[in-house]
Amino acid sequence: MEQGCVFCMRSDFILENHLAYLKYDKHPVNKGHLLIIPKRHYPDFFQSTKEEIEALLDLLFKAKIYLDNTYKPDGYNIGLNCGTAAGQTVMHLHIHVIPRYQGDTKNPIGGVRGAIPLKMKYP
Repeated sequence: MEQGCVFCMRSDFILENHLAYLKYDKHPVNKGHLLIIPKRHYPDFFQSTKEEIEALLDLLFKAKIYLDNTYKPDGYNIGLNCGTAAGQTVMHLHIHVIPRYQGDTKNPIGGVRGAIPLKMKYP
């Protein structure tokens, strides 16, 4: 646990396993936006152990079931920001699970490529 880390202070979680937990994002991009967070404090996915990756993926599939039953989205964006250059603001690994709905944006083509808006459209 890292003192002052908002993700080390586990609260309001929906599901958990032995190495990770699932909670709603406090600043959701869309209705049902969830975060999958490892219990161990470390900055990004590339420092995960094999066991942590398995635990994170276990919760990813459980998150989909939960969201399918609760919100019935039409699709998903799953995202990781690794480092400040990638937009990471909390230096504790977290995976965004963002439900997508038909019509929630004018033109969703390009998906996660929208991280750099000018590159969102491609031939």
